[in-house]
Amino acid sequence: MSFRITQDCNNCAACEPECPNNAISEGDDTFVINAALCTECVGFHGVAQCAAVCPVDCCEPDPAHAESDAELIERAKKIHPDKTFDADYPSRHKA
Repeated sequence: MSFRITQDCNNCAACEPECPNNAISEGDDTFVINAALCTECVGFHGVAQCAAVCPVDCCEPDPAHAESDAELIERAKKIHPDKTFDADYPSRHKA
């Protein structure tokens, strides 16, 4: 599932440069995450970097966009065709 940014966002922009997919941009009132580009950082990090760096904890999983780990890594591969993702790619969904 992709992440979303709640209305608690204080527009600090800490999350934007951390996204490996450039899924985060400035919206009208808060930063927003493009669900079509968000992979929860699967393939890059073991935790979603937006949530890890957010000083007000406003980055959270978006239940409206529930996706499996397999779907997220496939999206990452499509977004980054030049990158090789090994079988042991980082994911917050792996135990």
